[in-house]
Amino acid sequence: MIKAGIIGGAGYTAGELIRILLLHPEVELLSVVSRSHSGEFLYTAHPDLEGDTNLKFDSELSQHADVVFLCSGHGKSKAIVEGNILPESAKIIDLSSDYRIKGEHDFMYGLPELNRDVIKTASYIANPGCFATCIQLCLLPLASKNLLNKPVHVSAITGSTGAGQNPTDTTHFSWRNNNASIYKPLKHQHLGEIKQSLEQIQEGFQQPVHFIPMRGAFTRGILATCYLELDESADTIKKLFKEYYAGHPFVTVSDSSPDVKRVVSTNKALIHVQKEDGQILISGVIDNLLKGASGQAVQNMNLMFGLDETLGLNLKAIAF
Repeated sequence: MIKAGIIGGAGYTAGELIRILLLHPEVELLSVVSRSHSGEFLYTAHPDLEGDTNLKFDSELSQHADVVFLCSGHGKSKAIVEGNILPESAKIIDLSSDYRIKGEHDFMYGLPELNRDVIKTASYIANPGCFATCIQLCLLPLASKNLLNKPVHVSAITGSTGAGQNPTDTTHFSWRNNNASIYKPLKHQHLGEIKQSLEQIQEGFQQPVHFIPMRGAFTRGILATCYLELDESADTIKKLFKEYYAGHPFVTVSDSSPDVKRVVSTNKALIHVQKEDGQILISGVIDNLLKGASGQAVQNMNLMFGLDETLGLNLKAIAF
């Protein structure tokens, strides 16, 4: 059994991670650290876990963990890693943005549909951002054939859980409900990792990616639409997408335009291709907390430990 630990256990992504790991057939959840909830039952922060576990939050991580998930938030993971508090032999999966951009560190970028073989041999993984995951899944097949030779336009909308558990002026219910807004237009922090991946797979990629992020009046999920000028037909591009994702179990190229409800509470991504007026339009949907965060983290863990990629992640969409 893989012994797992979590640091930063009180937030949304940690809650999803706990739920998955408690049911994972090859994992023992050993330690969940939250300084603010130390000594309390996990279900005090995650009420839906009541009746499922009697584990309590720890103040310090168990040194017997084989894998550690860092869920403390952006800017905090580096201090944890550099603080020498992690088990020396443990594999690390960081869900923050601290190590996503290549630099003087040993973390590998953990998008399985791009780096599966690298992930299998890695000890340290930087889990991708939620917007970045969805947008990259819409663009990677085109980049793989050097087809991103025109400016790329992206609009994407996310649910309120993407902003974290602590309410802010733009996430609390009375503001978010019956409302929509853009934020960080053309300069969102996920652009760096998106461009990095496109440059990795399409040598010489230099096209601008014009990204407009939006806040939606719903809880979870992301819908991204990406379009650019392209001479190839929709059928040709659809075939390319199906070939690219043929070996990737969580991505489905759909014949119909996807909606968020079809993927909520799953680790799935649905991608759709169409062509209008010389523009190829690719739309994609994921659950921001699962394929965009905790589900993908467990997918990475499975690969790192030589397990079936889908183990523990056969999650079903909510029926409406």
